[in-house]
Amino acid sequence: METETNKPATLRQVADLAGVSAATASLVLNRKGEISEATRTRVFRAMHELNYVPRGERPRSELQGNDSLNTIRFLKIARHGQTVNRDHNVFISDYIDGMSYEATRRDYTLQVVSHENADVSEILAGLDGSEPRGIIALGTEFSDEDVRAILDCGLPNVIIDTHRPFMPGNFVDMDNDQLVYRALDYLMQNGFRRIGMVGSYSSVMNFRLRYDAFLRGMAEHGLEVEQSNMLSVASTIEGAYADSLEQLAAAEHLADAFLCANDIIAFGFIRALRERGLSVPSDVSVIGIDNLPTAAFFDPPLTSLDVPKRKIGAMAIRILDDLIAGSEAEPPVKVLVAGDLVLRHSVRTLDSES
Repeated sequence: METETNKPATLRQVADLAGVSAATASLVLNRKGEISEATRTRVFRAMHELNYVPRGERPRSELQGNDSLNTIRFLKIARHGQTVNRDHNVFISDYIDGMSYEATRRDYTLQVVSHENADVSEILAGLDGSEPRGIIALGTEFSDEDVRAILDCGLPNVIIDTHRPFMPGNFVDMDNDQLVYRALDYLMQNGFRRIGMVGSYSSVMNFRLRYDAFLRGMAEHGLEVEQSNMLSVASTIEGAYADSLEQLAAAEHLADAFLCANDIIAFGFIRALRERGLSVPSDVSVIGIDNLPTAAFFDPPLTSLDVPKRKIGAMAIRILDDLIAGSEAEPPVKVLVAGDLVLRHSVRTLDSES
């Protein structure tokens, strides 16, 4: 069977002929996953019928003139939109700036493709036909199943804004432990001992990592964690405000300072504090994470942990370039990038008391 215009067959065409998804065809090709022998046979039979040649085995001459020869695709995927949304577009744009700069230096073209409320497996099903050299995926809202789908897609790949310590993939993320420890150190230097956290029940791995880091950090500093001051709220401003208002009403003794899982949550939390007649920072001090541009213009300007987003984007391109250029399989790389605290006026300091 000849393919249309005599172009090399794609893995998507193989999957269609075999009656399976492209993700399943990719698993068969890479000898991964628990695939039945009957399915494997159908996929291999379709490969033979279409004369399918895996990308890495094609002669370079066959790829000359292909516009995507040096294309890297960034998949901006919003699985539920609770954090990958308009409020964080500036944050994600910084990732893209870092990727674009590093991609240009390495003679790649960066494509940015956005998907909202999309199934990761369905997104991956169309990858092979467009022939990117590799992909970088925004993993902020990924489940473990989503991560596995990216890792098994058959293309060199790097996932940013999340990581899985026990999965054999390439990840670049902020160092949540270092960020949280930096905030706790600063609060302790200013005399705070009763410190709470406003986390989130949204399905975001970085929120879980920050919660765990907070517990470890408090223990290391010899501070007690009071469960009544461990709030769990939605990750939108309105949702964080509503949930905070309800949970603050049930708190008998409010902490003197709170670390919020991100700036958006901090904005909603501060609004709830004000509605209860509390002033920031006179009564309660607040620190956010992400250092969004709006943090500097909030009332009061929000002290926040800055995440080096451009550096994370550039690092992802470097790792992906090594994967593309390598002639042998590389061991997985997990990079955690440290950040710093940007001081503003949402934390009461020792100087302000004198």
